[in-house]
Amino acid sequence: MSVQVKNRPAPDLVAIKRALLSVSDKTGLVDFARALVGHGVELISTGGTARAIAEAGLPVVDVSAVTGFPEIMDGRVKTLHPLIHGGLLAVRDDPEHAAAMVAHGIVGIDLLVVDLYPFEATVAAGADWATAIENIDIGGPAMIRAAAKNHGHVAVVVHPARYPEILAALDAHAGATPLALRKALALEAFGRTATYDAAISNWLAATLGEANPRFRAFGGTLVEPMRYGENPHQAAAFYKTAERRPGVATATQLQGKQLSYNNINDTDAAFELVAEFDPARTAACAIIKHANPCGVAEAATLPEAYAKALRCDPVSAFGGIVAFNRTLDAETAAEVVKIFTEVIIAPEATDEAKAIVAGKKNLRLLVTGGLPRPEAVGLTAKTVSGGLLVQSRDNGTVEAIELKAVTRRAPTEAESADLAFAFRIVKHVKSNAIVFVKDLATVGIGAGQMSRVDSARIAARKAADAAEAAGLSEPLTKGSVAASDAFFPFADGLEALIEAGATAVVQPGGSVRDPEVIAAADAAGIAMVVTGMRHFRH
Repeated sequence: MSVQVKNRPAPDLVAIKRALLSVSDKTGLVDFARALVGHGVELISTGGTARAIAEAGLPVVDVSAVTGFPEIMDGRVKTLHPLIHGGLLAVRDDPEHAAAMVAHGIVGIDLLVVDLYPFEATVAAGADWATAIENIDIGGPAMIRAAAKNHGHVAVVVHPARYPEILAALDAHAGATPLALRKALALEAFGRTATYDAAISNWLAATLGEANPRFRAFGGTLVEPMRYGENPHQAAAFYKTAERRPGVATATQLQGKQLSYNNINDTDAAFELVAEFDPARTAACAIIKHANPCGVAEAATLPEAYAKALRCDPVSAFGGIVAFNRTLDAETAAEVVKIFTEVIIAPEATDEAKAIVAGKKNLRLLVTGGLPRPEAVGLTAKTVSGGLLVQSRDNGTVEAIELKAVTRRAPTEAESADLAFAFRIVKHVKSNAIVFVKDLATVGIGAGQMSRVDSARIAARKAADAAEAAGLSEPLTKGSVAASDAFFPFADGLEALIEAGATAVVQPGGSVRDPEVIAAADAAGIAMVVTGMRHFRH
């Protein structure tokens, strides 16, 4: 069905004579309403919003008095009425619309202030099905979309942050709003309803176990604009979604300059990696550079874990991101600030640690209040030209798989511990990925190469460089174990690990040449275990 277009330019200034206010978030409501009344605006409202305005001694008309129809069905039906939607949708200078308004007693609504039922917060709090469904707003989005469509004549506000801007416009324009502001408000309004519907549809898909719904939407709320993206010529901004997974998007930044696009990407990678380690079992540290780990370790304490992680690649650690799985303490903070570090992220930080970090004014310190669960379900999305690639998060963990020995020699107890550690890490390294580990610390990492052999050689070379810098007689890959994120298509990749000194290897298995690879391991007398789980990361 086509819609006839009437080319009638919208007026620049529209006087606000009548406003409808209906909000869940009462922040700043009374002061805003009082200022509107001061401008001679008639207030219409609903439920708790009307009560809050009336209790402040301000004149307000209940929506039911306007419609002549009471709220029914537990408030589900109150604003879905022609006298409300007609007031929002009427094009004031259209003769047909004006005649309809007169004929049906419709009075224009010039300002709509509506937020939505807190569906996202309700779901994040773990609400059951019935509670979540009841918190799906119907009337609110309908009114917001109506007002936004008719922005030529109606201003729509969906967040209290806009209150000062509205009042400033009324002060500057004798009680009217300019068209440029109404357009900006309409943009924000449609964005809000889109993100709201995205949160609902994704919750429904997850709850019903529908992995691939016909329509998939993602939405976010602006955290902050950024100076630029990955490179200075790229525009960028940071948005947070309805997901309440602890991490960089939910963290509190205690100090330091604004996070950059690359900082956020790397900090997320660091915190997701360190969350693989249960803080009740062990202390862990991950140092990240360009979304890849350059050192990871676990130990009895954070200072020990940091020292072991730093030893893996102290050169690359310069200007990196450091993540911890426990509260940042003063002793650890004092070590971290000895070299240039971009970001520290941890669940919490002691006052003493905060004071130490404060000595580096540009160093960002983020606390999250908790760790993300690595086994939790969720979605990731990546844009491609004209589309989205959506998949479930890689929530495969070492605890969920069996490390099955396939060689004549089984790994020792110490090797088994290092192999499990290594497979936790390789999951977070860009493919093709190779990780050498010794004594629960990485000693060489090869990432993002087109050939697995190249990754193995790079990891070994970096281990040799680190050994030389530390004054060691040989690299720590001698007597280490190694992990591969995917199977070995040929034995040459394994042979590169053996040449570097690995005594045990963990890999997913599944190659048609597995027998050849296993035979090479047996010939060298090393142990090999397979997981049956691949961890590609692109």
